[in-house]
Amino acid sequence: MTLRGLMLVLFAFAVAGLAVELTFLEHYEDRSMMIPLAAIAAALLALVVLVARPTPGSVWLFRAATVAFVLVGAVGVVLHYQGSLAFQVDMDPTASAWTLFWKVMHMKAPPTLAPGAMVQLGLLGLLSTYRHPVLSSHRSPLSKGESS
Repeated sequence: MTLRGLMLVLFAFAVAGLAVELTFLEHYEDRSMMIPLAAIAAALLALVVLVARPTPGSVWLFRAATVAFVLVGAVGVVLHYQGSLAFQVDMDPTASAWTLFWKVMHMKAPPTLAPGAMVQLGLLGLLSTYRHPVLSSHRSPLSKGESS
């Protein structure tokens, strides 16, 4: 198996594991909490399309899904941080900014940096499409340096 193939297998297992974890944590209590699950479903579907039929379109579809993964993860970190910060401010409104930051970063519910896993997985997915062979084999003659 190629390095690209191994990265895609790793991506699939990690994303499936993340879906199981979010399901066990009941990360679907409201609509905004379902966004990561929707991103996971979209990424897995795009991966299946890419593996079943590697075309420039399927590579770009997978790239779009993994970029969405990165964005959803980044927004998740911000939302987790904001939620934890609001809780900590309610607990101790006189705490300094540094104390609040320290407490938020050590909270277990919600884990502030947990959505960062989606960022990492999205970057892994993007990396797996770097110089994908179907993209170079489908270039037009003009893109190979020929002029008209």
